[in-house]
Amino acid sequence: MSNVGQVRHVHNLSLTPAVPQATTFFCFARAKIVHIFSVLVFSLTCQQTSPLLTVTWVTPHPSIARSSKMDAKSPHIKNRDTPQWGLYQRNMFWRYNDRELPPFNTHPDVLERLASRKLSQNGWLYASSNAGLSHTHLANRQAFFRHKLVPRQLVDTNERSTRTSLFDGKWEVSAPFGIAPVGINKIYHDQGELAVAKAAGELGLVYSLSTAGSFPIEDVGKANEEGRANRFKANENLDVEGEGGHENSKKVPEAPRFFQLYMPHDNELTLSLLKRAHESGFQACILTTDTSQLGWRHDDVATSNYAFYRGIGGELGFTDPVFQKRMAEAGVDPQKDAVRAASMWIDTIWHGRAWSWDKAVWAREKWQEIAGKDKPFLIKGIQSVNDAKKAADLGFEGVVVSNHAGRQVDGAVGSLDALESIVKAVGERRGFTVMFDSGVRGAADVMKALALGAKFVFIGRLWIWGLAIMGEEGVRHVLRSLLADFDILMNVMGVRSVDEIDGSLLESGPRVYGLLNEKSKL
Repeated sequence: MSNVGQVRHVHNLSLTPAVPQATTFFCFARAKIVHIFSVLVFSLTCQQTSPLLTVTWVTPHPSIARSSKMDAKSPHIKNRDTPQWGLYQRNMFWRYNDRELPPFNTHPDVLERLASRKLSQNGWLYASSNAGLSHTHLANRQAFFRHKLVPRQLVDTNERSTRTSLFDGKWEVSAPFGIAPVGINKIYHDQGELAVAKAAGELGLVYSLSTAGSFPIEDVGKANEEGRANRFKANENLDVEGEGGHENSKKVPEAPRFFQLYMPHDNELTLSLLKRAHESGFQACILTTDTSQLGWRHDDVATSNYAFYRGIGGELGFTDPVFQKRMAEAGVDPQKDAVRAASMWIDTIWHGRAWSWDKAVWAREKWQEIAGKDKPFLIKGIQSVNDAKKAADLGFEGVVVSNHAGRQVDGAVGSLDALESIVKAVGERRGFTVMFDSGVRGAADVMKALALGAKFVFIGRLWIWGLAIMGEEGVRHVLRSLLADFDILMNVMGVRSVDEIDGSLLESGPRVYGLLNEKSKL
């Protein structure tokens, strides 16, 4: 069991001058409380989210400990269709009484800082770099800033639902957000994609695997399946107390998993990847069209920072039968020359060759021949209204409005601004789903994107930082915190269901890209 976030006893710590050298024992009583607390106060140092944090432990009376989940006795929880995700906040508050602290602070600024300390220089630069001067990345955040939420009062939100459905009811998910496809997770933590897939499965959230993933498709599918199978037990701590057992935890849906395709310039290899994804239980395919090659990222270029060219992250390709044949034809053995093999793999994926709409239509046809006509195929990277219209006209099941988090084109439109325009153009098309990605940093951002018409929101950097900080437990903590944040936000916003989130909840200003006079931190 990880000891990150737990507190060591005073005698194991070397106290700094900022902390009293002597441990103080005292007792106190508080008015209007029947029980008198016996307290043992320890002043100690916990270096976690700041260089020095003084924590004082108070040992409560046992009867208080037994009532640590008073919220879980609410009769309304039984009528909700998901666990009471917001109870995670209460659980974190209570950890103090168990002489523990939450694993880490999930504020995006702090997540970034903690991850930067954990990662190597190259891992950090790859995770944090953006195209050019990071102006697109900044524009993403500016776009969120100009929309303000308007809470509604005296709305009975006690039985609210964070659950939503995708693609006209095809799949149920715990919340309208999930895991964005991100490559080479192994550079952030040894557990890589396996940790992320498992945590998403436990929580009923969509998981998306990148073609640039650093574990075989089959292994990632199994990890997600393991999480799905564990989803009831994993959420028992958010359950109804008393009679009825763990009924609420059983309301976590079995969320789908998506495969994100970087289309090789080798048709046989493309078909092999699609076939492997289908056979591993991936139920939708997302073709990313904005990254046939990487955008110009100064820090990565300056440090020669490209994991694949160091022999790292090619396992998804090395386990493909068609690519194994290609390596054999070229005389490349990944066991003996991982650098050459991984370089050959990524040069087949991010190959710098532009695709056309015809090729995208071909990929959709092949995916649905393999997986079935009912399996969606989306285009990711759409920022233009004309491109969104073209995708709808050609029969694609949807688009992901995304600028790759500002990592591909510098000086581009903020993705949330593009979403607003695209929804107006194609948001009402029957059988066409508009999803969103880029710049999301919390539940309020998710709600704003939904209010502007997105049906689903992808999360990227937040869980990457969690993975870097603490592996599987770090990802789980970030996702649980985001679920709690969203659940609580719906409560205090006066929103009873995801369907109620619309433009009436927003007060929006004009598009002014000079709005923030500072460089992006995230």
